[in-house]
Parts: sequence; C-alpha cells; structure tokens
Amino acid sequence: MSTMKSVRTNNMAHLELIRRYGHLFWYVPEEAKQDISMDAVVEAILNYGDMDAVRQLIELAGIKNVAAIFFRQNKNKRVNYFPQVTNFFTLYFNRHAPGGTDRETV
Repeated sequence: MSTMKSVRTNNMAHLELIRRYGHLFWYVPEEAKQDISMDAVVEAILNYGDMDAVRQLIELAGIKNVAAIFFRQNKNKRVNYFPQVTNFFTLYFNRHAPGGTDRETV
C-alpha cells in the first residue's frame, strides 16, 4: 500500500512540475505534455530552469531522485546537458545528495 501511495505522490509531483514549467516544453503539444518523462523534466529544468524551478524540482521529486536521474543521464555517450550545468550539478549533488551520487564523475 505504501508503494502505491509513493507512486501516486511521484506521479502528482511529476504532473505538477510539468504544469508549472510547461513553457520549457514549448515544442510539445499541450495534450501530450502529461506524457513527458521525469527524465525529460529533470533535464529541462536543470538545463533551462531558474533557481526557483530547481528548488521546486528538488522539493517535489526529492534530491536523491533528481541526483540519480542526473548521474544516470550523464553516463550515456550522448549527454544533453551543457558542460557548465554538468559541472555545477555534479559538484552540487556530490555535496548535498549523499548516497544518490556517482563519485566516479568527480
């Protein structure tokens, strides 16, 4: 039962982030925005969002979840993060998200 509540909460946070920062997905039709993955939401907010957007992302999704998504995306051959964003958030998550980090990237 708690797993179901957790999934529902994560889904609600995901939809709330899309609602608040939908302008970052200007290229996605309105009726398709609810289908945007959490990975895409994290990438867009970290790359293009302001600090308030980053704070909301971390508050709603959790710092360990955001860090895990960020580090998983950065292990791919093709990375969509700007180099400055990768550097900043690697340092940030290594300091503020213990256990949700990948120390190999430092």
